[in-house]
Amino acid sequence: MDESILVNLVALASDEPDKLDAVYLLSHASGVVLLVLLVLLIFSTISWYIIGFKAYFLHRAKIESTEFLEAFWQSKRLDAIFQLSDSMKRSPISQVFRAGYIELSKLKSGEAQGTMGQQLGAMENVDRALRRAATQEVTNLEKMIPFLATTGSTAPFVGLFGTVWGIMNSFINIKADESATLVTVAPGIAEALVATAIGLVAAIPAVMAYNYFSAKIRVLSAEMDSFSADFLNIIKRHFLK
Repeated sequence: MDESILVNLVALASDEPDKLDAVYLLSHASGVVLLVLLVLLIFSTISWYIIGFKAYFLHRAKIESTEFLEAFWQSKRLDAIFQLSDSMKRSPISQVFRAGYIELSKLKSGEAQGTMGQQLGAMENVDRALRRAATQEVTNLEKMIPFLATTGSTAPFVGLFGTVWGIMNSFINIKADESATLVTVAPGIAEALVATAIGLVAAIPAVMAYNYFSAKIRVLSAEMDSFSADFLNIIKRHFLK
């Protein structure tokens, strides 16, 4: 090994044994890198809030939807189910049912008791109400989820910007000191790598949560579509006579 490199290694190990830890690097980072780290910290904090909130929200939506479907298929009265659905507002399926039931109640008031064509038109109104409610519920389920995708796609590049800036500062220090020793180069390189690491720490959980929540929402959306079809069939059997 070259003698100068060996001397630098010994000096770095003996004179500054504990300065290149994460706390030191964060506290002595340059202004641009600190700004990058602050942005990543904000992204990560918001992402973790969304992860916690949506995990609870979707968990309750699944539980209440399961309970609603069990009550729906066991009950023989739609008005009783309508009253029950008022206490299950986190269930997207119950809200779809409420929209369909309200539209059906309007039709049963007398305006759809005419010809077959009029009755079919009334069924189309119920169908539109169900689809409109399902779309609204999916939109509600997907609230804040896109931010996770944004964090997952942009945080690594924000961290990479901090890395590039840190490496650039390292080369500037080499030029200023007119030496390429480890003492000159190591802090800037380590600072740059910290920015990349923080970017990945912010991005990875966000991407994993986004994929997980998207899968959960697809399941709930499919259940809403299936329930809407079953509900329309029930109405047709009792409404189109």
